[in-house]
Amino acid sequence: MRHSIIPVFIPHQGCPHRCVFCDQRTITGVDRPPGGAEVAALIGERLAEPRRAATWEIAFYGGSFTCLPAAWQEELLAPAKAALDRGQINAIRLSTRPDAIDRETLARLAAFGVSTVELGAQSLDDRVLAAAARGHTAGHTAAAVAAIKDAGLKCGLQLMPGLPGEDWISLIATTKQVLALAPDFIRIYPAVVLAGTELAAMAAAGAYRPLTLGAAVARAAYLKNRCENNGIPAIRVGLQASEELSGGAVLAGPYHPAFGAMTEAYLFRIMVAGLLEKIGRPPGEMLIRHHPRDASVVRGISNANLLYWEKTYRLAGCRLAADWPRRGEIAVFHRNLTYILNKAMLFST
Repeated sequence: MRHSIIPVFIPHQGCPHRCVFCDQRTITGVDRPPGGAEVAALIGERLAEPRRAATWEIAFYGGSFTCLPAAWQEELLAPAKAALDRGQINAIRLSTRPDAIDRETLARLAAFGVSTVELGAQSLDDRVLAAAARGHTAGHTAAAVAAIKDAGLKCGLQLMPGLPGEDWISLIATTKQVLALAPDFIRIYPAVVLAGTELAAMAAAGAYRPLTLGAAVARAAYLKNRCENNGIPAIRVGLQASEELSGGAVLAGPYHPAFGAMTEAYLFRIMVAGLLEKIGRPPGEMLIRHHPRDASVVRGISNANLLYWEKTYRLAGCRLAADWPRRGEIAVFHRNLTYILNKAMLFST
C-alpha cells in the first residue's frame, strides 16, 4: 500500500533555544513560516495530483510545534483536521521538543486529530544535551514519552549521534534508555556541521571534531540495529538529501545522500567479517545467498563489501546469489559448510 506524506515545514518556529547544530533554514529549505491558508492550499494541491496514494499523512516538520502559541497551532491544524474529517487524509503528525509536552497540549493535539508526536530527543545523556545547548534533559524526554503514550498517541524519537561530548559509552547508554522508553519508532540524523551554526564556530576553533563518515555509520548502525531487534523500527537514517545540503551548506561531518544504505551495508559487512574471523580466515571462494531486495546493501556501495571481504580475508572470490527467502538474513557457503547469519545476532551489548 503506497503511503505518501504531505510535508509542512515550520523552520525554527516556537523553539526557545538555538542548539549548537541547528540551522532549520538549511535543513528544511524553508525560511518563512506558513499559515492556515497555506496549509489548506498545500493539501489541496497534493490531493489533486494525478497519481494518488492509498493513504495520506500530513506532517509538520521543523521547529517545535507545541511551543507555538495555541492559536497558531490551531490555525495550522484546522485545515488538516478538516481534511481528516472528510476522509481525504488518514493521519496527522508533528515534531516538537520533549519539554514542550503537557496534558493540556496533548488534549489539544488529540482534539485536532493528531495521531503521532515526534520528539527531538537527540541524546539521552544529560552531559551531551548540555554541550549541545538543548535546554532540556533526558528526564524531560522520558516524561514526554510516557505522557504521549498515556494520551493514546504514537511517539517517535529523533536521535543525533556525534554531538559534542558523545562517545561510545554515551551512545550505548542512550540506546539502552531508548529501549527502556520503547517509542513506536526512531529517526537517526548524525550530527553535521552546518554553516552559520555554533557548531561551525566550535569546529573552526578546534573545540569540536565531527565524526568521520565511517564512524557515524558505525554508531548509527549500532543504534538502528539494537532498536530494530527490540521491535522499534528506524524509519529514517541520515538527513534527507537536498540542494542546500549537497550544495555546500555542510562544512564538515558525515553527510552522505546514501547514508541509510551505507548503514545497512555496514551491518552485513560486520556479519560476514565476524564469521570469517571465527573460522580463521581460510582461503578460497565464498558464496553468499541473500534476499533479492538486500542485493545492494549486501554488496555495499560500489561493491565495497565484496572488496573488503576479499582483501581483508584473502578470499579467492565472493559470489552472491539473490535467492534467500528472508530479508536481513544471509546464508554463507564456504568450504562445504553453511552458516546462517542475521542482524538479530549483532550487538548484544
